[in-house]
Amino acid sequence: MTSIVRCSLARRVGAASRITTTAALSSSRTLLVAAPSRSLATIDTTKSAASASSQQPIASSSPLPTPTPPLPPSSAEQHAVGQVRTDWTKAEVQSIFDSPLLELLFHAARVHRMHHDPRKVQQCTLLSIKTGGCSEDCSYCPQSSRYSTGVKAQKLLKEDVVLEAARKARDAGSSRFCMGAAWRDLHGRKTNFNTILNYVSEIRGMGMEVCCTLGMLTPTQAAQLKAAGLTAYNHNLDTSREHYPKVITTRSYDDRLETIAAVRDAGISVCSGGIIGLGESVTDRVSLLHTLATLPSHPESVPVNALLAVPGTPLEASAPVDVWEMVRMISTARIIMPTAMIRLSAGRVKFSVPEQALCFMAGANSIFTGDKLLTTPNNTFSEDQQMFETLGLTPKDANFKQGRQVDEMAFLGEDLDKPAPPVTKKGEFVIEG
Repeated sequence: MTSIVRCSLARRVGAASRITTTAALSSSRTLLVAAPSRSLATIDTTKSAASASSQQPIASSSPLPTPTPPLPPSSAEQHAVGQVRTDWTKAEVQSIFDSPLLELLFHAARVHRMHHDPRKVQQCTLLSIKTGGCSEDCSYCPQSSRYSTGVKAQKLLKEDVVLEAARKARDAGSSRFCMGAAWRDLHGRKTNFNTILNYVSEIRGMGMEVCCTLGMLTPTQAAQLKAAGLTAYNHNLDTSREHYPKVITTRSYDDRLETIAAVRDAGISVCSGGIIGLGESVTDRVSLLHTLATLPSHPESVPVNALLAVPGTPLEASAPVDVWEMVRMISTARIIMPTAMIRLSAGRVKFSVPEQALCFMAGANSIFTGDKLLTTPNNTFSEDQQMFETLGLTPKDANFKQGRQVDEMAFLGEDLDKPAPPVTKKGEFVIEG
């Protein structure tokens, strides 16, 4: 009986002990759960205080930087209005030429779009119909008889050769066919001149613009070429009046200007530009552009040539022309002669497609196609076709509304009683078709 009581008491004591222990553990768990909650609250409060502190403005004793004032407009921007002017000052042309290059390029592109479709580029073909044996001493020319360049004198090409070349050029996409003869002038060349007059008429009948470069002309010869249907006559000034005697001594600068005047007075479009890379200075380039832009009327065409130095000529060691020099010349020419065709001419073979694209962006809208330019290398037809496709360019159609338009209509056999097309007034914008 006593042992039974003892066992019962022991059970009660153990149970009570277990209850106490369980209660203690339960209380402990409650404390452990609550403690982290209090700790997190404390941390969150600390973070909020730190965040608020970080958002307070930091006092500084340094003054705020003064904003840089905007740059004044470049001369290219000031003059890029697209107005046709022949009263440019040399200082104005110089300031445009000296504008920051990207500014000059951009504003020339704007002017280009005022007067021309920027996607249309005329393809021209130039054929040497009488090569070599020239009596002139042009320092850049391999056709001069004074230099040993490997170019041999040849007679005037026969009619079938010239006309077949013109047909091939037309079928390949050229809308202007140019014929060049290595002569000082036409004095004593009556038979050859009459032959050329026939070439002009035949090619004009193919629906192409026709251009010639035959040396110096008299007013009578210019009138005969016009009557035969000649569209344009090329007679480059080459360089500035100041630098000219260092390049050529057998023909004066005024001789060139007189031929240009005879061509213009005959109602033929003037094609006149120059060559860079002849050892001239930047001032000489500006002077050349100024002379062209202050003629009584701007040339219809302004070829911009980069010298291709030919072994045997006095300029054989000349450094190649950089594309940026071409871009600067073309851009300036486009701003000061906004309606002219700017022709990317000799030397183009040295420039890549991206470099030529910059020239087109600057305002060039004509190239010479074919494997040769007179006697120097040129881009191949297939290369030019690929370039047109890559750049999204299209060939420009022939423009017969240049020069004396009434005579052109008579040559085409059109009704002369029809009113003449309206003449563009000075400063008027027009898109060339």
